[in-house]
Amino acid sequence: MSSFLSNSSNQSKLQLATVALASAAVTAGAIYGYQQSRHGERLNRLKKSIPNPAGDAEPELQRVTRQGPVPKLDKEDEHNQALAHRAQNGDFDDELILEQLARNRVFLGDEGLAKLRNSFVVIVGCGGVGSHAATTLARSGVSKLRLIDFDQVTLSSLNRHAVATLADVGLPKVQCLQRRLIAITPWVRFDLRLQKFDGSVAPELLGAWEKDGQMPDFVIDAIDNIDSKVELLKYCYDNNLPVISSMGAGTKSDPTRIMVGDIGTSTDDGLSRATRRRLKLLGVTSGIPVVYSTEKMGEGKAALLPLPEEEFKKGDVGDLAALPDFRVRILPVLGTMPAVFGYTVANHVILKISGYPLDYIPQKGRDKMYDGIQAFVQASEEKIIRAVTGGPRELCIGLKVPIQPCEVSFLVEEIYKAKSAVTGIPTKLVLIRWQKPTQDILIRIGEGADEQKSSDLKLSELVCMTKDEATRHQKEVLLGEKTLEELYNAEIIERVAKRQEEIKLYEKYR
Repeated sequence: MSSFLSNSSNQSKLQLATVALASAAVTAGAIYGYQQSRHGERLNRLKKSIPNPAGDAEPELQRVTRQGPVPKLDKEDEHNQALAHRAQNGDFDDELILEQLARNRVFLGDEGLAKLRNSFVVIVGCGGVGSHAATTLARSGVSKLRLIDFDQVTLSSLNRHAVATLADVGLPKVQCLQRRLIAITPWVRFDLRLQKFDGSVAPELLGAWEKDGQMPDFVIDAIDNIDSKVELLKYCYDNNLPVISSMGAGTKSDPTRIMVGDIGTSTDDGLSRATRRRLKLLGVTSGIPVVYSTEKMGEGKAALLPLPEEEFKKGDVGDLAALPDFRVRILPVLGTMPAVFGYTVANHVILKISGYPLDYIPQKGRDKMYDGIQAFVQASEEKIIRAVTGGPRELCIGLKVPIQPCEVSFLVEEIYKAKSAVTGIPTKLVLIRWQKPTQDILIRIGEGADEQKSSDLKLSELVCMTKDEATRHQKEVLLGEKTLEELYNAEIIERVAKRQEEIKLYEKYR
């Protein structure tokens, strides 16, 4: 009897749980549907409140093309399009164009401006960053712009988009840009592509200009989706297409911290970190310029709710999106910062195409720090070689270690998160061998004056410590008789082992 009662009780509990789950699902669906309905009603009410330029006349239905719906034209639009049609067919006095570009002309010189006017630039992503980049390039003289974006202008776009207005809400971003820019530079030719970028369409979207076969002089990456971003940069890298990538402007507020540098040295934002890691897995460790911010998080500053590192690796930036009224994960964006990123990207492209001298200041302190760490590795390897071989100091003259500054950056910043693997202390960091070599690590190639010497060192053999910790480790383990188990506890040894396995994934691409 007791067994029967127990079974009946369990079945009742299961039924109650099932009913509760079903009720929760129905309630969530109803709330979501209600919020969508309210959002749609408010949006329609707002758009209807915008005066119709044609007066009370019944508006014509919008035509749809492969670039999306064609906006209904008011008198100003009709005037702008007619002028653009004439200008692109040669019916526009070149002296007027040169007058409009006069300030750029005296800055870049006639030859530099001519290069810019004959250039073709592709912009992938036409939101906050991309729209400002496109606007600047058109105003500066670039004659051919291919705009690629699958998205539409939304109300939340208006705090950072370069040219969008309330009347543009719902219009594809590529059309919004063209619609406004032909009123400023009617001679610029636009190729609009209303589609999402991925590797399968890269040859088409990054290919030649259809009418004359001109290949892109530059590609601008203003994408915020990690998968598309990595595929774009890898394609450009493999096909020798000049490209510059914009990293994350979200949660940033200090324009003085924005830098232009190599992908191997950018830091301090999740998008940059995830992009570097994914590119390293594909064998790309350097050679791509990026615009990034060195600004760090701080008390009182805007911040995104924490996302696990695994989500950044997978590229689930869709988790940053918002449901109507239910802002699940809002990416805080100060409207000025995407503009600064966009102008910085465009500035780089203008100077590169025109041949103007470029001399960026490296991120303050970082390059010097990496050089110091590399020098420490060099000195440590020399001591180990002399200890193992019993040779004189002269034995290591001309010795080189097979590690580059970008790899130092990768190990310290990416793998060890700029902290000691032993204590977690983030100051005075160096890299040093973890285990004592069991054989000679000196490699010699050639003879006499042509002899080259290097240390047989792998990235996965290095560990990050403070300088004091490394000095003790070198004395007691690498040059002494202590084992790792005698000096460190099991937790530290396991932590280092996991980091070493992670490094080995990248070593095959060196």
